[in-house]
Amino acid sequence: MGTDTVRTARADESDDSGARAARQREQRGWYFYDWACSVYSTSVLTVFLGPYLTSVAKAAADPEGYVHPLGIPVRAGSFFPYAVSLSVVVAVLLMPLVGAAADRSGRKKPLLAAAAYTGAAATTAMFFLGGDRYLLGGLLLIVANAAQSVAMMLYNSYLPQIAPPEERDAVSSRGWAFGYAAGSLVLVVNLVLYLAHDSFGVSESMAVRICLASAGLWWGGFTLIPLLRLRDRPPAVRETTGATGATPTAPGLRQLMATLRDMRRHPLTLAFLLAYLVYNDGIQTVISQASVYGSEELGLSQSTLIGAVLLVQVLAVAGALGMGRLARTYGAKRTILGSLVAWTLTLGAGYFLPEGAPVGFFLLAAAIGLVLGGSQALSRSLFSHLVPPGKEAEYFSAYELSDRGMSWLGPLLFGITYQLTGSYRDAILSLVAFFVLGFVLLARVPVRRAIDAAGNPVPEKI
Repeated sequence: MGTDTVRTARADESDDSGARAARQREQRGWYFYDWACSVYSTSVLTVFLGPYLTSVAKAAADPEGYVHPLGIPVRAGSFFPYAVSLSVVVAVLLMPLVGAAADRSGRKKPLLAAAAYTGAAATTAMFFLGGDRYLLGGLLLIVANAAQSVAMMLYNSYLPQIAPPEERDAVSSRGWAFGYAAGSLVLVVNLVLYLAHDSFGVSESMAVRICLASAGLWWGGFTLIPLLRLRDRPPAVRETTGATGATPTAPGLRQLMATLRDMRRHPLTLAFLLAYLVYNDGIQTVISQASVYGSEELGLSQSTLIGAVLLVQVLAVAGALGMGRLARTYGAKRTILGSLVAWTLTLGAGYFLPEGAPVGFFLLAAAIGLVLGGSQALSRSLFSHLVPPGKEAEYFSAYELSDRGMSWLGPLLFGITYQLTGSYRDAILSLVAFFVLGFVLLARVPVRRAIDAAGNPVPEKI
């Protein structure tokens, strides 16, 4: 009898070990999608495309400094943030449909592949953005941003399936760290090409276009790794209610409304999502508009901007891992709240940066880097605890609306403030409201009760 017990225990241990090894293999594959797509966020959205597309729009502008897409007068300096804002309209229509289809069918991987390669192709096509082709640039930006938003929604929805509750902060933080490490690596190569473009026999404009296109090739190439490692799972049996009655072919806005109506059954999850949408709107706008602020308001060179963003990427790796460790001690919610205080102080300091002073801009970049990765990684893992089982992609479609530069209100406010005042300083200062309001909303969410109400186990530290 004792021998049988020992054999059973060893078999159970072997099964646990095999399951753990399979889970870790899938987690490592999952990390590599952040490695693949973060180069787009860093090299394209944050560094090169904003200033470059603005210069292309200025080349096409009339004597008063306006371009006229579809006959609408738009100040050339506002065209890029407006295009970022418009991309979320496309994402709003697509993400709820794709998220609901993924949950119902259980086939996330083919949908992830389609979204990722659409975005990678649009980014690669930015090589042809030259002269006064600002409309082409705006179109490719909208397609790439919307595709990335859909792909990230599907990617994020894997987190509660590949990591048990006690591992999610660490797994999410490692994913972000992988992304920032890739961004740093490629940005170094981009910096060499941009600064030494004459030595390579290419113009400055050509060097920028090569950097843009290479991000698309990187995105597409490394996406193969998660597609080989991640696996589809059978759809969970879900309770049928009137709130989720939208069909997979319903218009995107109708499906989004159905998802939000379902969230009313989980008001604490909805409360967290509202707080996240507010403060992450501010984070994503800072990411997408910082290079425009540095070049247009502070008069900094492109090489200085690339160096500052590289500093952000390097420190964000340490910041993501460090804040993941803080969350184990203080809980994810408290750690995120602390990061929002740091964001507010950093933006306030950014308003007073003197023109043509790169040292101050580098200090600002260092402060952003230390809180950037951690605030995003912990928000993702915290939200994963609040999602009812079987509705991961559908709920993450709402979550993703404000992630990685896809938020609409921040860029819109930034663009309108600049349009009305002609000052990027006023535009950057207007973003403080997102962090203050986000802090207040998040502080009011009882996350332990929210996790329990969603039907998930509550971690010891949250």
